Amino acid sequence: MPALSRTVQAPLAALCAAAAALALAWGAAGPAAADSGPSVAFHLSDPRITESSGLAASRIHPGVYWTHNDSDDGPYVYAVDSATGRTVAKVTMRGVHARDVEAISLGPDGDLYVGDIGDNLDGGWPEVWIYRFPEPKALSDRTVDVTRYTVRYDAGPRNAEALMVQPRTGRVYIASKNEDGGHLYEGPATLDPHGTNVFRRIADVPWVTDGAFSPDGSRLVLRGYFWATDYRWSADRPQKIGSLDVPLQQQGESVTYTTDGRALMYGSEGSDSQVWREPLSGKDLPDSAAGASSGSAAHKGAGSSSGSAGPGEETTSRSAAHKTLGIGLLLGIGALGVGVRNMARRRRG
Repeated sequence: MPALSRTVQAPLAALCAAAAALALAWGAAGPAAADSGPSVAFHLSDPRITESSGLAASRIHPGVYWTHNDSDDGPYVYAVDSATGRTVAKVTMRGVHARDVEAISLGPDGDLYVGDIGDNLDGGWPEVWIYRFPEPKALSDRTVDVTRYTVRYDAGPRNAEALMVQPRTGRVYIASKNEDGGHLYEGPATLDPHGTNVFRRIADVPWVTDGAFSPDGSRLVLRGYFWATDYRWSADRPQKIGSLDVPLQQQGESVTYTTDGRALMYGSEGSDSQVWREPLSGKDLPDSAAGASSGSAAHKGAGSSSGSAGPGEETTSRSAAHKTLGIGLLLGIGALGVGVRNMARRRRG
């Protein structure tokens, strides 16, 4: 996503900070319970990572997450240790001239798929690219060869920030980004490195800044700046479940599942940005995690109080509060923009 003007950055940062403080205060006022609410998992402390736009959980390095910058960086992917927030590897993609890298996903083959799919001209580029390489088995700085795929959409160019690889089939999906709502596009069953891969529209989706499949492939989550929606994945199509709780962040750009599928990790752009962990429960849990949770809930059910709110009710309440804060923030940004324009006019006068 393009950076905001310097005139707007400082007051907007203050506005975001105030809204985030309100969100944190609201969350702290709720009942405290183990794994019952969102929390900051780690910070992206590397000063090179200032516009983290994608997130993917490593399958061979426990606790490691892959991320990358937006359009102002080179062909780099970073491995970050969630225990410390430190970068443990920088991978350079050989021969790649990154234009607007917006997403990263792990396929069932153990390969990383990097989506150079952003288009700040909102449909000005006729084609975009996907880069693919095996997840490194050793974590150290290195340069890797990649397979490059050319992508076009069946209805013409568009902006996109979400790329997801289906864990069951290996098929690649892209969600376009539009303030009035975007679309979910399905790639060919097998990507062709030598020709053009046409992605075809299969569903309507909200305003999306990132997305991810659950590790077992039974769920798809799509996030925006202040909200997220999850879907059951059935017959290669999304079936909407409902809204998810999203932490209020400076510029919420990324999401991925933890490797056990029991929580979502939400990332943001910005220096030393926070990555939040949001536990899942009930219908939002992937199928592979739901069975174990049902058994645990049945064991604890005898001691539950009938007058207390369940996890689903708490999540719905938090989600509504964060969404309200988000809408308020957007209104604040709009008012700020009007103020900046009026100030500019007075100066010209």
